[in-house]
Amino acid sequence: MDKQKVIAAYRHGTITLQECAQILGIDSARLAKLIDDLYTGADAQAHARSRSVGS
Repeated sequence: MDKQKVIAAYRHGTITLQECAQILGIDSARLAKLIDDLYTGADAQAHARSRSVGS
């Protein structure tokens, strides 16, 4: 199964975090950290861009 489709299914609520991790073949705790890091990084980048645009 395509990894992008699996992640999209998780983001849409079709499958749980545990199911997503199992399909991808990684530990659910690791996947949770990766997702958290992804959103944290995206928020930080958006904040940095908004500060540079406003300067």
